[in-house]
Amino acid sequence: MAKDKEIGTSPQADHSIERDVIGTAISLQGQLLVASPHMDDTRFAKSVIMMCQHDTQSAMGLVINKQASNLKLVDIYEKLEIGTPRFAVSDPVHIGGPVESNRGFVLHSQDHMLPESMSITHEIGLTSSVDILRDITNGTGPCHSIVSLGCAGWSAGQLDREMSENVWLNLPASADLVFTYDRETLWQKAFDLIGIDPAYFASTAGKA
Repeated sequence: MAKDKEIGTSPQADHSIERDVIGTAISLQGQLLVASPHMDDTRFAKSVIMMCQHDTQSAMGLVINKQASNLKLVDIYEKLEIGTPRFAVSDPVHIGGPVESNRGFVLHSQDHMLPESMSITHEIGLTSSVDILRDITNGTGPCHSIVSLGCAGWSAGQLDREMSENVWLNLPASADLVFTYDRETLWQKAFDLIGIDPAYFASTAGKA
């Protein structure tokens, strides 16, 4: 099947919404990854990542609580020559991660799915076609969306190792957390839902 023009492409993967077993681990697709307080990579400090794919070959997700400081959705429309935007002109553009930083990804509610859209959970989809940007600016797109540049990626087994080293914590994603909760306090909110005080986690990290 021929593909429409894309604003981004994700690693080749099985995007089933089921949480399949990966060896002895469970697929983290459909989960939120929450950076531990002792995250030593400044690009992911206090980040919350929506996991879009996780299998034996690779993993891919989008940071949902980091916004570009000087970039709005209207700038993306102008760069892609989509036309004069009617809606969502001032919506922020998110920094989804350091991988493929010039490619775009749209996380969105499943009330508007295109043929090439992928189901991440029963509520959340992922689309990289420019068509969804046209729908958003025309007012016919999904009710909720996050437009991101770049993504976070892991090679085979890398994420599993990081999880075993407590680099990340995880909890089930929900449309409310992903699309409507305040981005500036989302990291703390995630810890509240997990039931761990970040200060306590940081003080005990690495101790037997």
